[in-house]
Amino acid sequence: MNINGVTIEDTFAEAFEMRATRIVITAMDRNWVAHAAETMTGFATSVIGCGLEAGIEQYLEPEETPDGRPGVAVLLFAVSGKELTKHLQNRIGQSVLTCPTTAVFSGLDGEATPMGEGVRYFGDGYQISKLFGERRFWRVPVMDGEFVCEATTGRVNAVGGGNFLVLGRSAEETLRALEAAIEAMSRAPGIIMPFPGGVVRSGSKVGSKYKALPASTNDAYCPTLRGLTDSNIGPEVGAVMEVVIDGLDPDSVSRAMAMGIQTVCAFGPDNGILGITAGNFGGDLGQFQFSLHEVLA
Repeated sequence: MNINGVTIEDTFAEAFEMRATRIVITAMDRNWVAHAAETMTGFATSVIGCGLEAGIEQYLEPEETPDGRPGVAVLLFAVSGKELTKHLQNRIGQSVLTCPTTAVFSGLDGEATPMGEGVRYFGDGYQISKLFGERRFWRVPVMDGEFVCEATTGRVNAVGGGNFLVLGRSAEETLRALEAAIEAMSRAPGIIMPFPGGVVRSGSKVGSKYKALPASTNDAYCPTLRGLTDSNIGPEVGAVMEVVIDGLDPDSVSRAMAMGIQTVCAFGPDNGILGITAGNFGGDLGQFQFSLHEVLA
């Protein structure tokens, strides 16, 4: 397959089943909403090293939030419900409870996962439970008033690790195309790109020469190792960048992949974009396979 002179390899991205939730954080203005969301989603690029993958899905206008204040929807992904609950409560306690004027609400229907149920103990016995219809909230006294947090949020089965790799002539040209792609993809609902700026330069393979490491550099796509390893890139490729996508369902991941690939291909070879491929493990590890050609079709 060829789009605008860019070759799309006939391969697939291999992704994994994960557990995910969405929460809504609100505050008195967009500034404090952003502080809470950015702190909460820090150090959350990969479950391999961080235990959690998280990111900002979208910012919300006051009319879109439960309490009529500026807000943000945050998606969190983990390998199990137990891990998701642990990291969710830790990050709310350390990054949102601590942030002035914030409140936290469930943003997803699904299996109930403790949220405020764990954070409430910070109230040292002064916390108060409040029921609105079938939704329970905890009001925790803090020094600027009170922190309101919904007792539980919904948890669903989700997809982690959808991806595509961009083969470019240089890092600068490749990133220019990817910045446009990430901007386009960030408007799609139900997905996040958890790595810095949505882009990964340190794509990995399973295993390592060092027993302690579960993953190591993807040498087949490292330009500097072209003469030392079984390389998958030609001499004209000077940089390879990867985009990793987590989504609440396979369709969301598929749509985002197509949007990102099409945006990158629009730059074409004249702007340094030479090819598109994807990362997989031969289909032996992940529960999901996203064929590039089928995604684009």
